[in-house]
Amino acid sequence: MSDLKNQKERIKAIVVDDDEDSSDSICQALEIGGINVIGKGYDGEQAYQLYKTLNPDVLILDMNMPNYDGGYALEKITQDYPDAKIIVVTAYTDYKFEKAKASAIFTKPYDFEPFLDTVKKIALGQTQSAIIK
Repeated sequence: MSDLKNQKERIKAIVVDDDEDSSDSICQALEIGGINVIGKGYDGEQAYQLYKTLNPDVLILDMNMPNYDGGYALEKITQDYPDAKIIVVTAYTDYKFEKAKASAIFTKPYDFEPFLDTVKKIALGQTQSAIIK
């Protein structure tokens, strides 16, 4: 019974990255870290739809994606859900992050241990300031 209770209390995350290998790596790291990945997408529109439908504790979002990029998702989600907790993971450093409302920003490549720690703190509301790693 306690395992079921722990499953329900786990942090719920969505991962959106057009690179399937990156997405799989992030999902695997999150699951190993005790975070429940409840959705996975590959562009900004899917990020928005998944967020709207699944109401995660945190969204892990790549920026440089075809069609609808992460900037689209970031703007649309934070406009409709101002309290959304979004962590950007990107190698795309040209984006104007000062306009973004990301909870944290990690530049690829990054270490998974501080990443997991940050995901947990942001999802649990223990920190709200943007962090650039």
